[in-house]
Amino acid sequence: MIRDRTLLRPRYTGLTINSKPYMLCATVRLYDWMQWSDKGRFHRVSHAANRAVAIPEGYRLRLPGPTFVPERIRQATARPIVNHRGPEFRAMLADAEERLKPIFGTRNRILFFAASGSGMMEAAVVNIASAGTELLFVSHGQFGERFATIAQEIGARFDRLDMPWGSDIDIDAVAQRLREKTYRAVFVIHNESSTAITADLARLGALVRDTPTLLVTDSVSGLAGTEMKQDEWGVDVVVSASQKALMCPPGLGLASVSAKAWEVIDRGDHLPAFYWSFKRALASLEKGETPFTPAVPVVYGLLEALDMIHAEGLPRVLARHRRLSTALRDGAAAINLPIFGTGRNLSSTVVALSVPQALDGAAIVKALYERHRTVIAGSRNRLSGRVIRIGTMGDFDDDTILTDLAHLESVLADLGHAFTSGAGIAAARASLAASIQR
Repeated sequence: MIRDRTLLRPRYTGLTINSKPYMLCATVRLYDWMQWSDKGRFHRVSHAANRAVAIPEGYRLRLPGPTFVPERIRQATARPIVNHRGPEFRAMLADAEERLKPIFGTRNRILFFAASGSGMMEAAVVNIASAGTELLFVSHGQFGERFATIAQEIGARFDRLDMPWGSDIDIDAVAQRLREKTYRAVFVIHNESSTAITADLARLGALVRDTPTLLVTDSVSGLAGTEMKQDEWGVDVVVSASQKALMCPPGLGLASVSAKAWEVIDRGDHLPAFYWSFKRALASLEKGETPFTPAVPVVYGLLEALDMIHAEGLPRVLARHRRLSTALRDGAAAINLPIFGTGRNLSSTVVALSVPQALDGAAIVKALYERHRTVIAGSRNRLSGRVIRIGTMGDFDDDTILTDLAHLESVLADLGHAFTSGAGIAAARASLAASIQR
């Protein structure tokens, strides 16, 4: 019998280490390894592992994703698991689908996968690509390149149209490619989080609307933080995921597929797909289910997130993202951290800042974490050391942005960067005030 009153319940039994039975028990201090002693009871072995993985006090997750998960969403994900083939979960899935449609700007069915954003990118490619047709990948950053890399790995036939990183997509260049060759689909990143530039989907959609060519987009870091009007703009496939502006933990992939795209998929000539099959996902959805085990806790969280989004009102949510990302850019510019690139279609969910030549972006990222437990991103690509990125999506407000700038000013001063102390916060406050007046 376990007499230690700090124990709540055993988690795992039957594990033997060095010929002694162990079990993992939940305690008031997260999880402890408990070892059976010679005195006939379990005793606590070590808290070292707990200390090693503990989240530091004051930890601020300010990445371009995954993003901060609000407390009410975290609590929702901890609810008891229900049968994913039962009536309770069917009702939840139907509820989530209907409340996602306004966020996608569509009347399409919303497909659910247990997946990351990259998984959904692959799903988009394999369900559209075929051996006898070609695809066009328009790239203006790291994730545009990833789209094309996925196509290469699975053996799709494709062309690439590369834009300078940090620039807007050249719509005329896309139009020229479409005049030169017939493509089954054009693939583009809606919100390129590596450079904080958005694609003009309305203009791209107009190029293909009256043609057989599809428009496919990854809106993993855009959906729910940047306007999406799938039906109005003529976007045929939109894929996204749970861990960005939808404020949920990672693990849930989403896809919205137009009637035009279903006509192509139903031809049955696309590359082989089992787990990623849109047709299989739709067939299950028509029964209120997913084809494979879904991320049940993330669906719980998604329902809570949708409550929050619709309570605030989607137009207000999108306006808040625009307002706060603008204020952060204005504040950063005032301390001599200009936005990266030349594009005008700036993201509402990610801010990308150019790092002065005298500094290293990795040093800024490291100092922010070590001094303030503020976690932002650098770049893991050709921009490494030259760009820092801050997420402006999900559950954040004026104070979040002002704190970001206060922490930035603190570490930049220590790193020898020249700027007027307090200028960033002052500029952001002015930007926020002006946006309210408008």
